[in-house]
Amino acid sequence: MKEARRDGYYLYVGTYTMDPRAGLHVYRLDAASGDLQSVGMASGSDNPSYLVVHPNERYLYAVNEVGDFDDAGSGAISAYAVNPIDGQLSLINKASSQGSGPCYVSLDGRGRYALLANYSGGSVAVLRLQDDGSLGEATDSTHHRGKSVHPQRQEAPHPHCIVLDPDDGYALVPDLGLDRIVIYRFDTAKGEITGCPTAVTKAKPGAGPRHLVFHPSGRFVYVINELNSSITAYSYQSQKGILTELETVPTIPPDFHGTNTGADIHVHPSGRFLYGSNRGHDSLVIFRIHEHTGKLTYLGHQATLGKTPRNFTISPCGRFLLVANQDSGTIVLFKLDGETGELTPGDVIVEVPRPVCIKMMPRS
Repeated sequence: MKEARRDGYYLYVGTYTMDPRAGLHVYRLDAASGDLQSVGMASGSDNPSYLVVHPNERYLYAVNEVGDFDDAGSGAISAYAVNPIDGQLSLINKASSQGSGPCYVSLDGRGRYALLANYSGGSVAVLRLQDDGSLGEATDSTHHRGKSVHPQRQEAPHPHCIVLDPDDGYALVPDLGLDRIVIYRFDTAKGEITGCPTAVTKAKPGAGPRHLVFHPSGRFVYVINELNSSITAYSYQSQKGILTELETVPTIPPDFHGTNTGADIHVHPSGRFLYGSNRGHDSLVIFRIHEHTGKLTYLGHQATLGKTPRNFTISPCGRFLLVANQDSGTIVLFKLDGETGELTPGDVIVEVPRPVCIKMMPRS
């Protein structure tokens, strides 16, 4: 488990805004008290929604969830340099995401490639990263084909996430529109993704797989399904890129009858607990992970003290969880009990217009 260096973390918040002057917010988190202080904002980016920090902690990348970058019918991705003194961001360059409406970006373990999921464009793409952190050429892209049962949400492919396994051998792509997790081989030398014999894992019709997370052991994968408010646990065979379903559990209580969609999912750094966000029920669901089987035991729900919790993050030290409540425009900090998984609201609620994604980086 990675410990905070010195006295805390930098917190980076992506938002939905078409104002390029005020999209990316920067905060300092005190690791002892849990206090948050604003550092500033980064400019030069429209709708900088989903973020990722480079493994060397010198760069940050943000997808620009638009459809008209350079009048090419594409979204974009922006590269930023991180100031090691104060955590501030400086725009390096931008590049096409190779499809419209990019909603997710991840990096390989060595930080040589950015992998993108283009929700509206129905495609995934790979871009090379240069030594100075700038975005280079696209090394690969591919379009998904098909649809599923929901007439409005699954009328076409909608890749919502792309994550490499711990060995960088396979890229797993939950496609909400297809009710499938598409699995690609990943060529770390060329930055290319190709189909493999175990290329598709089917979800329940109408489930809408959205985000996934690997267990720290690499043996299990957990997928939050947006449309039917559930989480599916899988075992993972890393040598062949094979997912085998273990179980599917609900993310909302049985007595809730309102409208809800699942959003984000994370495993505690210890590997003992799993959390998922509910938009509508406005809560985080908490499960204990069985060490040997990977199956889930329900522990409870925690209200997020705001409306429409989208993304959330757990500090590398495992003691804090921060959630972005998109429609109430707040970030709420919870203290996390590493023995029980329980969340306790702290005293920190920060107002941020339409927060979408939170990423943390230990302060140097």
